[in-house]
Amino acid sequence: MMVRAGLTISIVVVACFMAGCQSSQDGFSTATTVVGTLPDQSEVRLHTLRNSQGVEVGILSYGATIVSITVPDAKGSMDDVVLGFDSLAGYRGDNNPYFGSIVGRYGNRIAGGSFVLDGETYMLARNNGPNHLHGGLVGFDKVNWESMAASDGKRTSATFRYVSVDGEEGYPGTLRVTVVYTLTADNEVIVDYEATTDKATPVNLTQHSYFNLSGTGDILDHELALNASYFTPVDSTLIPTGELRSVFGTPFDFKTTARPIGERIRDNDPQLVIGGGYDHNFVLDGGGDSLALAASVYDPLSGRTMEVWTTEPGVQLYTGNFLDGVEGKNRQVYGPHGGFCLETQHYPDSPNQPAFPSTILRPDERYVSRTMFAFGVRHR
Repeated sequence: MMVRAGLTISIVVVACFMAGCQSSQDGFSTATTVVGTLPDQSEVRLHTLRNSQGVEVGILSYGATIVSITVPDAKGSMDDVVLGFDSLAGYRGDNNPYFGSIVGRYGNRIAGGSFVLDGETYMLARNNGPNHLHGGLVGFDKVNWESMAASDGKRTSATFRYVSVDGEEGYPGTLRVTVVYTLTADNEVIVDYEATTDKATPVNLTQHSYFNLSGTGDILDHELALNASYFTPVDSTLIPTGELRSVFGTPFDFKTTARPIGERIRDNDPQLVIGGGYDHNFVLDGGGDSLALAASVYDPLSGRTMEVWTTEPGVQLYTGNFLDGVEGKNRQVYGPHGGFCLETQHYPDSPNQPAFPSTILRPDERYVSRTMFAFGVRHR
């Protein structure tokens, strides 16, 4: 659990709360528009962050959802490299596989939809077979966050706040959450998380963007390196068995050298057969305290690169195995392996696995975590 101070970025210059509000300073800009109204009459805002190089990030207040990241390829052409929908209706629909959202109160799975904390059993929704997934039926991805945007001449950011009340989705304690997205001059998208609670509760927040650095097609030729010597194997319902298994000599070895994601994805390894590809937590080497490199991705087609840095101890590699023809942006149909996720996190099912790093946040603690997605290009 990240419970240390000093990571949250504070930018207090120009705040955009109203529809159509824009600010600009030294090549950085923000724009805020209202894109819809929910049944409770709350307005859903789209915040667009732009840096001095023309890189743009679009984020909805609904689910604190990244809806676009537009970055250049090796020839300077700009493309959106995250999967998603063209309208708010898509993000609110039943076919949304958590595209771009913040998931919580507990990202990933909790076995049997229950856990015991301080001698009391808590029951959660079983929304993924027999298990609980990504916070339940109405997780953080399905609520409208309070939001604002700002620029200061060196970076541009959007801040999102949500209060999850005691008992929401079965979790104990009122949890107050802040997520800040920051776009820098170096084409870095930084995600800062902070949370406090008035009662002990499990917390495991993550960002669930699906990336495709080509902007279209599948991601099987993307070359991936993971700074992880171990992963957590899973049972038939994708719950960790509790073992930390070495990646070396297995299809899970992205540590020794970078490899195409699709090179061994169809190997007859029981762990790959279970989920139709990679859907596993990797144990990061030295992860969990300072910001450290977790993963590097290179797309030979576009020349784009992406590094993932995090303070979290693990990262879930998900290769879009369950994408089943979802119609997304510009009428694109996303099939299996149309995108990949690198969800920085604590390990799945940690509330039921005492040997895993704890995800329990208590009233005298503060949850603080940072992840950075750094985009670049590689010229052949």
